[in-house]
Amino acid sequence: MTDLSRRTLLGGVSSFAILKSQTIPGASRERLRAGLVGCGGRGTAAAVNLLTADPNVELVAMADVFEDKQTDSLRRLRDPQYIMSNVKNAAAFLGRPPDELAGSVAKRVNVAPDLQLVGFDAFKKLVASNVDIVLLTTPPGYRPEHFEAAINAGKHVFAEKPIATDPVGVRRFMAAARLAAEKKLTVVTGTQWMAQTECKETVQKIHDGAIGDVVALYSDYLSGPVMHAKARDPKWGDMEWQHRNWYSFLWICGDQIVEQHVHGINFCNWVMGTHPERVVASGGVAWRPKEELYGNIYDHLAADFVYPNGVRWSSHCRQYPAKVSYNRVADLFVGTKGRSNGRDMGSAGLDPLVQEHIDLVRSIRGDGPYQNQGIRIAESTLTAIMAREAAYSGIEVTWDMILNSKQDLQPKAFDYKLGLTVPPVPVPGQYKFT
Repeated sequence: MTDLSRRTLLGGVSSFAILKSQTIPGASRERLRAGLVGCGGRGTAAAVNLLTADPNVELVAMADVFEDKQTDSLRRLRDPQYIMSNVKNAAAFLGRPPDELAGSVAKRVNVAPDLQLVGFDAFKKLVASNVDIVLLTTPPGYRPEHFEAAINAGKHVFAEKPIATDPVGVRRFMAAARLAAEKKLTVVTGTQWMAQTECKETVQKIHDGAIGDVVALYSDYLSGPVMHAKARDPKWGDMEWQHRNWYSFLWICGDQIVEQHVHGINFCNWVMGTHPERVVASGGVAWRPKEELYGNIYDHLAADFVYPNGVRWSSHCRQYPAKVSYNRVADLFVGTKGRSNGRDMGSAGLDPLVQEHIDLVRSIRGDGPYQNQGIRIAESTLTAIMAREAAYSGIEVTWDMILNSKQDLQPKAFDYKLGLTVPPVPVPGQYKFT
């Protein structure tokens, strides 16, 4: 692990608190201007979270591949009922009446027509505009390119998890994260459990020896599908279809273990202070039909990780059919003196989806510890990819193997009508790790 990576994982972002406010770009500006790249449900909610976090932030630019997505996002950001549903839990902690807070958020959505940007290159125009903060909330296949562009342009970034779908993309993101540290640009990622008071206090107590030495870890992410498009419009080309049904295709979503279970993976790495050194895994498709709607990802995957100190970690993720109601997202850390679920020794706090944006803005202004979570989330994303590739290929995959993998899933051209063949669902023995 690099020194930057180890300090981030072991000490959290507080290890970067040495920076002074006057050295941080954007800290002197009273009102910060934000731009949203990716106007789906997560992006729209993230914009509300940011505007809830600080009264001196405004949303001034939006970019998306699809005009209808952007139009709908802007409509919701101006809808008092939608905003109210996203701020009511935070209002009490912030000491503000919900309707007052919602009104404040709505007034700070000031996106002029010339900054309502649409197209595959819309993100380039947004990062070139006069924004201070860029919210990256597209499907994760795009994250490395978008993050690199934002950092090169000198912008602070909120990047949703995960940050890539393949090792080439992870390395690209890591390089930009290191550049962000050199430029003293703030980078906060959508691993909100690390901003959650219950988790922060509990993990600190684990690190202080509350349960003794950690000797085993368990993590589950069992849920229903995230989303499916209703049907394919005959007018859509392959690329447009795969974007509108993005959770079914490996290149753009990364599979469930990468896109969803990265939360639990990041949590376990946080507790252990490092990433695993190797993994064996198995998985497959039990219920997803072999139809275009369901693409080429697994619906279940179990992994047996081993950390450098020999501690084993059992990881299990699964997507059940929509009609199955069972859900379980949970972690268990077993120590020589006790056990913890990662939250049971902490106190209640503000909604972490808002708290992470408070941390973002405080870092930018120099009012709190400088945050650069880029390397940490990159290593957690790569941990998830390592397990995915072990399950797909049927071999043990080590950290060095995945870190140096040449796998690059991204298309080399982008166009709404572009033909884009979908590789088959991976089968161990036929699928080759590269």
